[in-house]
Amino acid sequence: MEDLIFNLFIFVLASFVGFELISKVPPTLHTPLMSGANAISGITLIGALIIAGGSESIYAQWIGFAAIIFATINVVGGFMVTDRMLEMFRKKEDEK
Repeated sequence: MEDLIFNLFIFVLASFVGFELISKVPPTLHTPLMSGANAISGITLIGALIIAGGSESIYAQWIGFAAIIFATINVVGGFMVTDRMLEMFRKKEDEK
């Protein structure tokens, strides 16, 4: 039970800090910073895998599983935004 409370506390604290950090970033810097944060999201995914696989508590495993899902969505979404951003810089062929 103590592990569940501790993991829930870390999750809530990380959610609050993440929201505060993202809300302070100007819109012009959001996309470049998001593309640079894909590596950090990958590290988050590895941490979620460690929590889900290394805990004996069923609650911690469920929280770890939810973290895996959210981190995967974050990584895939980050790469999609980066790809869309890079698409804007490609030269378009003139239609003949």
